[in-house]
Amino acid sequence: MPSSDQQLSFEKPIYEMEARLESLRQSANSPEIREEIQRLRHGLVELTRKIYAGLSAWETVQVARHPDRPQTVDYLDLVFDEFVELHGDKTFGDDRAIRTGWAKLDEFKVMVVGHQKGRDLKERQLCHFGCAHPEGYRKAISKMKMAAKFGLPIVCFVDTPGAFPGVASEERGVAQAIAESMFVASTLRTPIVCVVIGEGGSGGAIGVCVGDRVAMLEFSYYSVISPEGCAGILWKSSEYKDVAAEALRFTSKDLLKFGVVDDVIEEPVGGAHRDHRLMALRVKQYLRAQLRELTKIPVDELVEKRYRRFRKFGVFQTESLEAALDQASEAESSDSPSEQPSETKSPESSAEQSSET
Repeated sequence: MPSSDQQLSFEKPIYEMEARLESLRQSANSPEIREEIQRLRHGLVELTRKIYAGLSAWETVQVARHPDRPQTVDYLDLVFDEFVELHGDKTFGDDRAIRTGWAKLDEFKVMVVGHQKGRDLKERQLCHFGCAHPEGYRKAISKMKMAAKFGLPIVCFVDTPGAFPGVASEERGVAQAIAESMFVASTLRTPIVCVVIGEGGSGGAIGVCVGDRVAMLEFSYYSVISPEGCAGILWKSSEYKDVAAEALRFTSKDLLKFGVVDDVIEEPVGGAHRDHRLMALRVKQYLRAQLRELTKIPVDELVEKRYRRFRKFGVFQTESLEAALDQASEAESSDSPSEQPSETKSPESSAEQSSET
């Protein structure tokens, strides 16, 4: 059972049933107790499935931020057969918030680019809690170009609250680095598959999330701003973060419906943090299927489809200037006062009517 600081409030019934189940296991010395254990196991699965099926948007954010949730380095160990890390942007330094390197996925040799938050406090500080500096995105650009040079696919794992917001990051041009990363990824002549594995916050996420296929884990989120940031702007207080989360419509179900993502990868019962290996297996199956499909598409067609994929976001309606003027004229005529004569009242009669009322 996780420590108290890692327990999510809505999971309290699950923890209580797990504690009861564990106590029974320690005294399983009779057929009746073994039957009770079996019944509790089934009940625990059903309870967990029911709770997670009805998560609110804010509760989904809590799951996406769970400290035990698998991160990029976990997928590197569980999904790929080999990984050789590549360091540095050849300009400033090596940002540990973004990991890059060669890897092997069955018959595919790929370039992996992914955010890394870190586990303990020391690693989290080294990785800036998953918030990359400009050199992190420039490292990603350099390595993605290298992959395209050798005609190898690219796999991107997204898990960040956003790009690093500090003064040094701004001085070194973080906005320009993110924009350049998006531009380069949109034109690379090689397949790109992106998966949001936890948080997908703001430009820090989309900087490495431009691809031919974009998927999300079931309990991840992908948004232009964090719920706390949105609440701070609109209501000047982060206490409305749950309201902001609902309004942003950034869960996997919403974004799949809007066409922002192509697929949602189902998580194990109770979230990815409860079973790293099963989650990694499902991610591996998804990546393998997409790479087999994308590598068969001619490169020119691949780049054109990638372009059209992002251009179709949103619904727009255009009309000619003449049609707009005609519509405005009709609206004015319908709003004009009626030509029928109307009875006029003197100020005195109006006053008398008011006094009677």
